[in-house]
Amino acid sequence: MKNRTQQRAPGARVVAIGGGTGLSMLLRGLKHYLARRRQETDRHPISDLAAIVTVTDDGGSSGRLRREYRILPPGDIRNCMVALSQDEALLGRLFQYRFHAGRGLRGHSFGNLFLTALSHVTGDFAEAVKVSGEVLAIRGRIFPATLENVTLEAVMTDGKVVAGETRIAKSGKKIRRASMEIFHCKRSGPGRVAISSPRADSV
Repeated sequence: MKNRTQQRAPGARVVAIGGGTGLSMLLRGLKHYLARRRQETDRHPISDLAAIVTVTDDGGSSGRLRREYRILPPGDIRNCMVALSQDEALLGRLFQYRFHAGRGLRGHSFGNLFLTALSHVTGDFAEAVKVSGEVLAIRGRIFPATLENVTLEAVMTDGKVVAGETRIAKSGKKIRRASMEIFHCKRSGPGRVAISSPRADSV
């Protein structure tokens, strides 16, 4: 007789790092392989899924909110939340809804405004991300790559230095090297990113 109490193989712990459209598309696919319970790891090979999202966006709605309210850009994180949401049909569409009229509202998405408001209510952007994830009932966890106000900076092949993700993309020049500049640096406390990445089986 086969041993029915045979221990199941543990699922993989996966961490995805990035930003923009690519990361949210990847997460939308990976969530279908995430086990809801430990007993499901034979059919769903991922036991834990975490996303570390870049926060260097300075264009569009995210850039406006970043400058006006001094918060981290919420756009890429919002997209990842919607991708991991169990209810993309309703709540996901709500978070992605973009206002097309209204002074001050035009161009903003509801999800960006929600994250901005919640970060001020909680006093902590990472906590706002966590609570928003609970509202959307996301499958997995999401962390901002840093809690600092960072700006992407690139040195082009012609020696010119261009600061800002949007300006770099619009420059049309080849990049020799890139770095991040940190402004108003402050200690963030125990790193929320650090508790995920070292335990990953796949990155």
